[in-house]
Amino acid sequence: MLTGIRIVEFEALGPAPFAAMHLADLGAEVIVIQRKGGETNPAKQGPRLLDRGKRAIALDLKAPTDLDTARALIRSADGLIEGLRPGVMERLGLGPDDTRALNPGLVYGRMTGWGQHGPKARQAGHDLNYLGLSGALFYAGLPGQVPGVPPTLLGDIGAGALYLTVGLLAGLVQARATGRGTVVDAAIVDGAQHMMALLRSLGPQFDTGARGRSLLDGPHWSRCYVCACGGHMAVQCLEPKFYAQFLDTLGLGDDPGFARQFDTAQWPVLTARLAGIFAGQSRDHWAAQFDGSDACVAPVLSPDEAARDPHMVARGHGAGAALPAPRFDGAVSVPGPVPDPGHDGAAILRELREKGWL
Repeated sequence: MLTGIRIVEFEALGPAPFAAMHLADLGAEVIVIQRKGGETNPAKQGPRLLDRGKRAIALDLKAPTDLDTARALIRSADGLIEGLRPGVMERLGLGPDDTRALNPGLVYGRMTGWGQHGPKARQAGHDLNYLGLSGALFYAGLPGQVPGVPPTLLGDIGAGALYLTVGLLAGLVQARATGRGTVVDAAIVDGAQHMMALLRSLGPQFDTGARGRSLLDGPHWSRCYVCACGGHMAVQCLEPKFYAQFLDTLGLGDDPGFARQFDTAQWPVLTARLAGIFAGQSRDHWAAQFDGSDACVAPVLSPDEAARDPHMVARGHGAGAALPAPRFDGAVSVPGPVPDPGHDGAAILRELREKGWL
């Protein structure tokens, strides 16, 4: 879908390389500028799945010759991704004002937690901090308990990388139409706050401002239950027709205690009753009971278990990294390989010289 688009990525951690991988999965040519001399951060010592489908060149951006190469790459690119603290790219002479002179049509994507300005802009932070300040962490837990720690997918990817991807694509559309580039300020706090609009738009029944009293975190029909084996089942049958199927599957369809689905006074009592029921059988038992039902109940699987689940297997997923998403015309694309560090450096330099960029 993005064949012909070139993105230059400055190596960072977390959401920025994920966004670049996402664009590579969609067909863009992504050249990642890695730090010459290797990476000692333990967060980068894994299988480097986020580099799949990219080309890699190692540069020392404090060396004049390598800095010239970075500038040449920027002149040749449609978009740029950086996930460094505010001010770092400017100190390298590669900030938006510097690159605009090199390439007026460049879409300059900036990925941070706090944003490019504001009292916290230059402070360190992580996923949980951004979610906490934005209000998105408020409902992450049961009544009387401290908020839980959601997987970093919620902030880094949902509120961060995907917002950066959307911003870059919007900027590329404008640049194609006008020849003018733009700066995309993608901040996780902004994305998390923006996502909260869905919940707040549903009215006070969904967003009461008090934990344990909303349709998000209070009901007996919207939580996880422990099973006899120690596993868990995820239940969230909001609509009455799905709630009715849930009760019927458990043999509770005629139980008057469960008749008033939205009676908040009954939620704690009914939660305790359901906890006792689910605790009486294994997770596999309950998964089989609800299989094929519209009761909106699913087992909580580990990543390894999910890779073996029939539905996930039918969708083409397996034990390795997930397939690219979304899909177009039903086709499943195959992600490109992960390059060795600096693998494409010689070829990239040759191409830049041949095309007059360097």
